[in-house]
Amino acid sequence: MDNSDIKIAIIAGEVSGDILGSRLITSLKKHYPNATFEGIAGPEMQAVGCESLHPMERLSIMGFTEALPRLFELLKIRKTLIKRWKKTPPHFFVGIDAPDFNLNVEKVLHQAGIPSIHYVSPSVWAWRESRVEKMKGSMDLMLTLFPFEVDFYKKHNIPATFCGHPLADEIPFDSDPVSARTELDLPHDQFILAVLPGSRMGEIKRIAPDFLAGLKKLHKQHPEWLFVSPLINKQVKTEFDQLKNNIAPEVPITYIDGQSRTVMQAADQILMASGTAVLEGMLVGRPMVAAYRVAPLTAKIIRLFDMIKSKYYTLPNNLADEYLVPELIQEEITADNVFDRVDKQFNQDKASRQQMLGRFADIHKQLRQNASDKAAEALVTLLEEKTDE
Repeated sequence: MDNSDIKIAIIAGEVSGDILGSRLITSLKKHYPNATFEGIAGPEMQAVGCESLHPMERLSIMGFTEALPRLFELLKIRKTLIKRWKKTPPHFFVGIDAPDFNLNVEKVLHQAGIPSIHYVSPSVWAWRESRVEKMKGSMDLMLTLFPFEVDFYKKHNIPATFCGHPLADEIPFDSDPVSARTELDLPHDQFILAVLPGSRMGEIKRIAPDFLAGLKKLHKQHPEWLFVSPLINKQVKTEFDQLKNNIAPEVPITYIDGQSRTVMQAADQILMASGTAVLEGMLVGRPMVAAYRVAPLTAKIIRLFDMIKSKYYTLPNNLADEYLVPELIQEEITADNVFDRVDKQFNQDKASRQQMLGRFADIHKQLRQNASDKAAEALVTLLEEKTDE
């Protein structure tokens, strides 16, 4: 195949997908040095050569009710991209996460004869399992980050390949906090609790007030602790700081611009909104407490239709199939519970802590598969097979 005319369409819907996409593009360029990439991309993907046809931020939505105000805009973006790629077909399309947006794009392009790949399995094994029926015949390949997902898809006759997780390739386990503290100009002799209230404004509004109320109690109990909070941008920082001044003005919090992973590496313990950051916390090798809350109407819909199928909400717990990371879900996120879970984990006996960190280390090793190269090789193989047909 002449590599000079390879065109790859790719859509990422949020920060974590942008990171995965940038690593995948870099690996694909080893096979197709002159390939062109276009779609929806954040700064990471754009930095390695992907042209973004629409702002990625427009896709960054969590929950049913949150998506409604943007529904017509999202449908218009999707229609525009499908029309473009049906008119000038790419050699293949990769939808990175964002399943509510990408799965439909994949289905239409797949039916138009364009090889379509979904990278990062939706949590169909955890909730809304009925979605898997819609995936059948709608894609050529599912690339999974976690090993147990392949068996799930094989059971439903959907081709799937386990690639591992790029973060496991990049993050050294149980990294030295001293270098991270030096880099962030944080004290070396103080207990640090990293506080990650989320990267979206919705998460900040739903979770940060109870986090801050819990920090008031923790500060009273442990006045010697240092609280450090990495905040993704100025808007999030302003919102969080206003809440802090209203709820916990007496609690000293050191703000860091971004650099959440370095903050976690610098920390002794972590309090965070559940999401990709929890996986990073596990890969870094730090004890943590995770919280997850969606809009009330979204929660009612989920409960009404019994959509949750997994035992746990956080990835480390699902991967280990045991309760390693304390979870606070929806109404459980209160000041008292934040204080109780963090303080109890702090006072955990040494043997229990070592057992937890040992399981984290096992999972880290399992996920360390040179993931981006493995994903790229799977796509190259698929394209060669399609070309030979």
